[in-house]
Amino acid sequence: MNWAGLYTTLSGVSRHSTSIGRIWLSVVFIFRIMVLVVAAETVWSDEKSSFTCNTEQPGCNSVCYDDYFPISHIRLWALQLIIVSTPALLVAMHIAHLQHQEKKVLRLAGQGDAKHLDEVKKHKMHISGTLWWTYTMSVIFRIIFEVGFMYLFYRIYPGYKMIRLVKCDAYPCPNTVDCFVSRPTEKTIFTVFMLTASGACILLNVAELLFLIVRACVRCSRGESGLSSVRSSFYHRK
Repeated sequence: MNWAGLYTTLSGVSRHSTSIGRIWLSVVFIFRIMVLVVAAETVWSDEKSSFTCNTEQPGCNSVCYDDYFPISHIRLWALQLIIVSTPALLVAMHIAHLQHQEKKVLRLAGQGDAKHLDEVKKHKMHISGTLWWTYTMSVIFRIIFEVGFMYLFYRIYPGYKMIRLVKCDAYPCPNTVDCFVSRPTEKTIFTVFMLTASGACILLNVAELLFLIVRACVRCSRGESGLSSVRSSFYHRK
């Protein structure tokens, strides 16, 4: 997975995000992707080869491993990060569309030189109008995806603690055999860390959603109060 390319794309969204959104992006890349790539992948590198059962029956190890670990923690977390980041990519596409529209207006106004076009890329987009709806929906989907993956994790792996010993009687095992997981304590620590980071991201997304709604309400109330003052001034003159 090209995490650097994803980071470059989402960094562009960060310039137009709220302060809470920038914190969320930092948590995703520093405390989740960096930990996943630098440390967690190494810890799980021997998960299949070091999963041993006290039998020499061909196929028993593989069947028992697949029974207790239908999907690797690393692959599940990687899939989670990709899907959770997807709504932010939609925001990036919307911002690119708005910038393209601004460039067209500048060209029609005779200001299509490189200096003015470069300023369009650099200035921050205000989260209002259609962009507010796109941004808000992206935050809502991030919350749904995060909660969905947390639920999926607990459905696949009951509890956060890595099992040290599993008992398996699936075919072709000759009887109930004992199977041993490599480095269970180390894997438990990383599991707790990744789940905590995911929970922190959910809280940040909820806080950002509330912030967007409150700011939109304040903007609407100011707009209505401004319109009321204009109307009252007009009727007073009459």
